[in-house]
Amino acid sequence: MGTEYWNGAEAAHRRVMMKAAGYSDDDIRKKPHIGVPNSYMSGSPGSAHLRQIAEAVKEGIWAAGGVPVEFGIPATCGNIANGAEELKYEQVGRDIVAMSVEFVTRVHNFDGLVMIASCDNIIAGCYLAAMRLDIPSMVVTGGSMQPGQYCGKTVVEADLDSARFSGATEEELMDMEDNVCPSFGACPSMGTANTMQMLGEVLNLVLPGTSTIPASDNAKLRRAREAGKYAVKLVKEGRKPSDLITKEVLLNAIMFDMAVAGSTNAVLHLLSYGYELGIKLTLEDFERYADEIYCINAVVPSGPYTVVDFHYAGGVMNVMKMLESKLFIDVPSMYGCTWKELLSKVTPKENEVIHSLERPLFHEPGLKILRGNLSPNGAIVRPTAVYEEVKYLKGKAKVFEGDRPAFEAIQAGDIVPGDIIVIRYEGCKGAPGMKELMLSIDALIGLGLHKSVGLITDARFSGFNYGAIIGHVSPEAYDGGTIALVENGDEIVIDIPNGEVNLLVSEEELTRRKADWVCPPLKEEKGCLNIYAKMCRPAEEGGRDAALGTGSAIQTIEKGRRIGHVIIIKSRY
Repeated sequence: MGTEYWNGAEAAHRRVMMKAAGYSDDDIRKKPHIGVPNSYMSGSPGSAHLRQIAEAVKEGIWAAGGVPVEFGIPATCGNIANGAEELKYEQVGRDIVAMSVEFVTRVHNFDGLVMIASCDNIIAGCYLAAMRLDIPSMVVTGGSMQPGQYCGKTVVEADLDSARFSGATEEELMDMEDNVCPSFGACPSMGTANTMQMLGEVLNLVLPGTSTIPASDNAKLRRAREAGKYAVKLVKEGRKPSDLITKEVLLNAIMFDMAVAGSTNAVLHLLSYGYELGIKLTLEDFERYADEIYCINAVVPSGPYTVVDFHYAGGVMNVMKMLESKLFIDVPSMYGCTWKELLSKVTPKENEVIHSLERPLFHEPGLKILRGNLSPNGAIVRPTAVYEEVKYLKGKAKVFEGDRPAFEAIQAGDIVPGDIIVIRYEGCKGAPGMKELMLSIDALIGLGLHKSVGLITDARFSGFNYGAIIGHVSPEAYDGGTIALVENGDEIVIDIPNGEVNLLVSEEELTRRKADWVCPPLKEEKGCLNIYAKMCRPAEEGGRDAALGTGSAIQTIEKGRRIGHVIIIKSRY
């Protein structure tokens, strides 16, 4: 808003509130006001250390001549709800975080933002808020956790789940619990949290070279202080996300995600960012780069290393240097220069963690879009986390209406090698909230079935998971997609090399089944999940609330569909 908002007689009621909160008249009137949304929450290692980082950010803002105003935003840890029905809140949480930042920022008329976040949909929501508000904005990440050491082996949190389903005793699990997560920070696998932290650098929202600094490294505090200073510079220069995030920048993010085999959840988030910015981004963009960008990152689950290893192996900037010949490098960077100029100062460091494009870790992409009659609008797989034995799989369907029934069948021994599990009504509307399937997939891994059993779902899954698991199937079951019509015993073919997933049932039979299909009632009759189910877009459009942001309106008008539907829904709330 600028200093004029805080000056003059008409601003007296604003100034008195700030003075009553402890700010001086000179600060209020003359300095840019920088909001500091902090996702601190004491119940998670990914966010319990963010108070100290926030203090460093505020010190930097003060030092550069700004006025920091810290406020809290929602934060959760998906692992707390792992295996529980409440995990379906996580995807919805992204939009709730964005709305929370939007709400406070608009009321208090901040000139800029420095958001502090680490985990999954929380950091994804902060990026969404930056794009929606379109004021000078940055994000400071909480960094990654140190890996644990247990019985002479390096372990991460996902290993605890595998041990649980592999028959470890409660005493063994308790011993492992005390060692598997030894520090603050996001779990150090290539899950959603670390994927989104890394993508912040590519999206020009996180200072280059800082996203993966481990939480235990005090460089995190030094660079957080720098970020606070730089935020004031961004405000004074008036550089906004819309100036820094172009279509080409989003395409660079897709290429980066392919190269590092990032979490499949990044697809949902990047698609949503396109909609928020009014930039047309589709699954076809992911398909295009899957043919030319192979995985060069050996971080769990695509390799044996952790994100801590990744950082000290050169981190995001090293990967971007490896990708330089493929990237759009004439696009802006956060520093005001182009990415071409930024990368000219980076020396490539090929090593066992980060490979070169000429010597990829896998001769396939980190993400791949699958299509076929079972998912005509697209489905997603992470090929680098799929064993060769199940990259092509033809088997009989065993159908379940949720994660827990499938888990119980696995535990009971009802799933055998060659089966293809179908889990439905767990998508954006069906769950609602597009639940992460943790119970059934962890059970498959723990029992060693991930090398012989496939799984297809309209839900999503954790970046920690591996196996022939196909997610984001669209149209989802609740929308009457083909996945809703699958019956026990139907043959399904998963063909990852050729990018296909097909149900071997005739069109005539599918037409008959569709005529008999009845849409079930929503599982949630009130609250944010009910609202989300009624408002959300499908997975191939980012699974985002269609009522939020101008980008979705632009895309809806551009495509010329569902306009009346959106207006009718808006009138209810």
